[in-house]
Amino acid sequence: MSGVTRKVKAGDVLHLTRAASVQFIRPIVVRVIRVPGWTTYHGWLWIDAYQLGPQGDAVERRSLFVMVDGLIWQDSPAPAAQPPARRPVRRGPLRIR
Repeated sequence: MSGVTRKVKAGDVLHLTRAASVQFIRPIVVRVIRVPGWTTYHGWLWIDAYQLGPQGDAVERRSLFVMVDGLIWQDSPAPAAQPPARRPVRRGPLRIR
């Protein structure tokens, strides 16, 4: 993945694995809040992000130090499934037999 030219920006959803940093023994998905722009080693980056749960909701805020070449961009997770829409009930006079 070397030569990644894509810039990380607020709103990006990233899949972080050991390729991004050894701290991700268990891969996680995050939504970037901001990129502080702090000076780091070449090829590394600080990001502030929300760690996302299985339903795509934010479960924890984190500041992460990651290797840019190890980042995997994802489409935003689909929102949690919505219950089916209810049909309106027909209202009118009752018929009694």
